[in-house]
Amino acid sequence: MMLRKKLYEGKAKVIYRGKEPNTLIQYFKDDATAFNNKKKAVIPGKGVINNFISELLMTRLNDINIPNHFIKRLNMREQLIHKLEIIPIEVVIRNIATGSIVKRLGIEEGKVLPRPIIEFYLKDDKLNDPIVSEEHIIVFEWATHSELEEIISLSARINDFLTGYFYSQKIRLVDFKIEFGRFWSGQDNSIMLADEISPDNCRLWDILTNKKLDKDRFRQDLGEVDIAYKEVAYRLGVLSEKEFKKVLKNDF
Repeated sequence: MMLRKKLYEGKAKVIYRGKEPNTLIQYFKDDATAFNNKKKAVIPGKGVINNFISELLMTRLNDINIPNHFIKRLNMREQLIHKLEIIPIEVVIRNIATGSIVKRLGIEEGKVLPRPIIEFYLKDDKLNDPIVSEEHIIVFEWATHSELEEIISLSARINDFLTGYFYSQKIRLVDFKIEFGRFWSGQDNSIMLADEISPDNCRLWDILTNKKLDKDRFRQDLGEVDIAYKEVAYRLGVLSEKEFKKVLKNDF
C-alpha cells in the first residue's frame, strides 16, 4: 500500500496530498461529532454515504455552473478535489428557524422564514466558531469585499438549487453550512465551494412528518442516525431500493 502524505485531519474527513499538482484527496470518516467536538461517536458507513451524496450534489451544482472543488470520486470513501486556500468563514443559510438562531433570538422553532438568512461564523474551534458580521470579515481581511459578494451570491444560488432538489424528493432543506476557498491559477484566483454537502452539514426534514434525516438525530440522541443518512441517499437515488431495504432489515 502506497504511503500518502496526510496534510490535515478534521472531525469528519482526512485530507491527503494528491498525485497531480494542485489536487488533494478527501477521505470521509465514520466519526460523528457535535457541540464543538464535545460529543463523539462512530457511525459505521456514514463516511461512505456522505461521500456518495456529496459527489451527487457537487456534480449537480457544477452542472449549473456553481464552481466547486470536486473533481471525481475515487472509491467508496475518497474524492479527488482541487486544492483551495480555504477562507476561514463558515456560511450558514437558514430557511427555517431551528438550532442556534432559536436559542440566540428566541425565535419559534420551525418558523418558516420569509426569506433565507445568510450568517457568517469564524472557523475557529478554540473560540467556538463565533458569529461575525460582513464588516468583521472585511476589516480583519478574512475575505475581500468582492470575494464576500461572490460568496453571498453563490450561497443564494446554492440554496435555491438545493431547496428545489431536495423538495423533489420530499425533503425540506431547513438550513445548511458551507465553506469556500480560493482556487489559484498563477497570480489569479477564483472562489469555489469547498468541503462537502451531506446530512452532516445540512438539516433535512421529511416534508410530511418533519422527521429529522440529518446529524440532529445524533446531536439530540434520537437514534437511527445511520438509517436516516441512508434514507436521504435512497431518496436521492444514491442507494438502491434493494440496498435500502437491507438497511431497514439491519442487514446492510
